[in-house]
This record gives sequence, C-alpha cells and structure tokens, in this order.
Amino acid sequence: MIQKTYMAKSSEVEKKCYIIDADNKILGRIATKAASILRGKHKPTFTPHVDTGDMVIIINAEKVKVTGNKLKLKEYQRYSGYHSGQKSITLEELLKKSPTQVIKLAVNRMIPSGALGSQVKTKLKVYKGDSHPHQAQKPITLEI
Repeated sequence: MIQKTYMAKSSEVEKKCYIIDADNKILGRIATKAASILRGKHKPTFTPHVDTGDMVIIINAEKVKVTGNKLKLKEYQRYSGYHSGQKSITLEELLKKSPTQVIKLAVNRMIPSGALGSQVKTKLKVYKGDSHPHQAQKPITLEI
C-alpha cells in the first residue's frame, strides 16, 4: 500500500478574502486568528513552503481591547543603530497615535521571517473605522 503526501502548488491554491471586525475584541485573539489564516493553516492543503493562505482585512482597529495592565505596561521598542537610538512607546500611546500599527505588529510577529513570510505579510490589511476599499474581493465575515 503506497501512501503519498499531498504538496500544494501555488497555481492550485484557491485564494479567499476574510474580514474581521476588531470592535471590542481582544488583540491577541484577533492576531492569532489572522496569522493562522494568512499562513493557510486553516486549510487541509496547508504546505509549509508554499503560500496557501488567504487575504485578511481587519476593520475598527482603534476599538481593540487588551486584558490586564497591558495598556500601561506593554512597551514596543525600536533601535535606530546609533548610540542612544533606542526608543520605546507604550501600548496606550501607540493606540492613540496609530491603532493600525498595533494590530500589524501583533500579527507580523506571529508569522515566520524570510521570503515567504514577507510575501504572506503583504496580504494583511488593517483599517481604522468601518470602511475599507476591498468590496470587490467579496470578503467573508469571520467571528472571533
């Protein structure tokens, strides 16, 4: 009895578009669901070295919630490479300044780095407010 493992090809993959409403939803739950869909792990044809994932649109990014004291204690750090070039910003400040960046950082850090990861990250679209310009893709609503 011969058993063969199925390996998806990029030409065979059927792409869909999903929309997630982040209104009063927890940041981590949104990010894990979005990262899983972007990679394609929700499909039975998942292949690690092929982009089998779908496009994800997240709306109402400014209304996302976090649990505990994360608003005041969680810090995002970046470093320019120069002396004393390290800067940090709290989650609360970043939500006021750029709420879409918070969700993008959470999802992008759950996707592996590399060429395939960079390709997968381009399929994430995050918007502040209810409207988005992707009506032509006929997105499927996801509940979290």
